Amino acid sequence: MDRSDQYVLERQVGFVMRRAVQRHIAIFSALIPEMTPTQFAALAKLCELGQASQNELGRLTSMDVATIKGVVDRLRARSLITSAPLESDKRRLMLTPTRKGRALYRKYAPQAAEVTRQTLAPLNDDERRQLLQLLERLI
Repeated sequence: MDRSDQYVLERQVGFVMRRAVQRHIAIFSALIPEMTPTQFAALAKLCELGQASQNELGRLTSMDVATIKGVVDRLRARSLITSAPLESDKRRLMLTPTRKGRALYRKYAPQAAEVTRQTLAPLNDDERRQLLQLLERLI
């Protein structure tokens, strides 16, 4: 058997994880059509914190600089967040959810939990816990 026989795409972790993420995004899009998963994640984290710098929000939501900038720009364009320079350091952009942003987050938080429930539905409770624990060990 040559080495090419050892590589089967459908058995590769990246392929399987990508398929699972695609399924998760399809469920998310059906339940929360007004936002992308990254937009919801940023808004949810910002609502949790109350305020954060753009850089901090990117780190906390695992988004690179370019991605968080685009997400923030779209949330700001929809009046879901505001941004202002930090008084003590004008280079730092501080983000705050608006009343409209907090209301949209509250509206969709139950659906976001349902996205997780539906994504993990094929698994029993023990398998769900185990999967999440194993995935956390990879990061």
